[in-house]
Amino acid sequence: MSNYDVIVVGAGNAALCAAISAKEQGSRVLVLEKGPIEKRGGNSFFTDGAIRVAYNNFNAITNLIDLDEETYKKIDMPEYSAQDFYDDIMRVSQNQSKPELINQLVTQSLHTIEWMKSHGVEFELNYANQSFEKEGRIQFWGGLPIKTVEKGIGLMRSLFNRCEELGIDVWYESAATKIMTENNEVTGLEVKTKEGTQKIPCQSVVLACGSFEADKKKRAEALGEEWNAALVRGTEFNTGDGIDMAVEVGAQKFGQYDGCHAIGTDANAPRVGDFQKPGDIFKKHSYPYSVMVNVDGNRFVDEGADFRNYTYAKYGKEVLKQPKNIAYQIYDAKVRPILREEYNLEEATFFEAPTIEELAVKIDINKEQFLQTIKEFNEAVQEGVFNPSDKDGKGTKGITPPKSNWAQTISEGPFYAFPVTCGITFSFGGLATTPDGEVLRENGEKIEGLFAAGEMIGGIFYENYPGGSGLMSGSVFGKLAGKSAATHAQAVK
Repeated sequence: MSNYDVIVVGAGNAALCAAISAKEQGSRVLVLEKGPIEKRGGNSFFTDGAIRVAYNNFNAITNLIDLDEETYKKIDMPEYSAQDFYDDIMRVSQNQSKPELINQLVTQSLHTIEWMKSHGVEFELNYANQSFEKEGRIQFWGGLPIKTVEKGIGLMRSLFNRCEELGIDVWYESAATKIMTENNEVTGLEVKTKEGTQKIPCQSVVLACGSFEADKKKRAEALGEEWNAALVRGTEFNTGDGIDMAVEVGAQKFGQYDGCHAIGTDANAPRVGDFQKPGDIFKKHSYPYSVMVNVDGNRFVDEGADFRNYTYAKYGKEVLKQPKNIAYQIYDAKVRPILREEYNLEEATFFEAPTIEELAVKIDINKEQFLQTIKEFNEAVQEGVFNPSDKDGKGTKGITPPKSNWAQTISEGPFYAFPVTCGITFSFGGLATTPDGEVLRENGEKIEGLFAAGEMIGGIFYENYPGGSGLMSGSVFGKLAGKSAATHAQAVK
């Protein structure tokens, strides 16, 4: 067994960014992956790769991607500053997020993307999910213009390849079970491997092994019994081990433990993430153009309250609250051609009928109330120009809940119903840390040699979530935690 300076627990985006960052500082680094090699990569493996970054203007984006001059001239991309990114997080979190963490995230985001590119991660424009063509122009919207090539699969492949190139050791089927300390300082880890339990000395430990969403008992205790019905969208191995180990050595729990990232996902999606079908293919995120109803036939949210980037992570919870934990997204022929890619995949569950009455017969719903809801909605739609690339103000009047934008009548056949349920991604509860990833005790003092990154950091997200900011948070705080861990290891050797 080699001697290690830094051990990283977990093997997703945040963990590997931490490992690469620590290695850059000259540390000998070990990465521990709880799962087997064929199930490596954590939740990051399942993402669609969209990553939110404060880029200021389009020219900064062109430094990250390959773009020909002809395409460049066709693109309209609004500016997105660090202040915009900061404001978006604080707005959707109802100003509960910890300002010093958010400031670190947004100001380091572009630099971190550039750093990732230098280590082989490839980026591309997020055409399919964040742009529309209009009058020959490609119009981007929503502050989320780039994604990793080949989604989370490509991201994790690039990061694992880089770890191999740098000589970073990765152990599979190796679960950290206990943080070893002496005089309140980290001295190593106990790890359960196929060969048995081993004690591995080190100077620093970075915890980047996710939250507890895959543990049904912990999930129900924190979020409520109804969350037993939720699907787990990502890895089955995020069971809160890192939080438990940290608390055992005095770490402070921090963040919204009764909050989580949860989305509307295909009602027939797997109960846990299927490593044979990654890439976030089961989500259903064109709902702002839908009428969304429960099995009682009633609407229950303002589908067009905002861009989906700012509502999808909370609307999954609203679906979970509905009878049978199911809702239907209803579309007509007018909008079917502009629905996102995932609606066209063979995995997508849907019902189709030439009339709305025939659609009502095909789905499990209170038919009379459903038809009445559609009738009342159609009558409430106001005049205006439908514009999917902007909040168009084309709403409804006289119904509750209203639809604030993108309201069009459900009137042109054929008609479609996509059944969705709730899928949980990660919990918002984690550990208290400094902006550099140093884990804090209850009294605010640092636990020397202990660091955290990714979903392990509490205080970033509350109530809701701007799309793509979790992947960016993992990268930023992974890079910072790795550097901090390496600096500490060098200081104490």
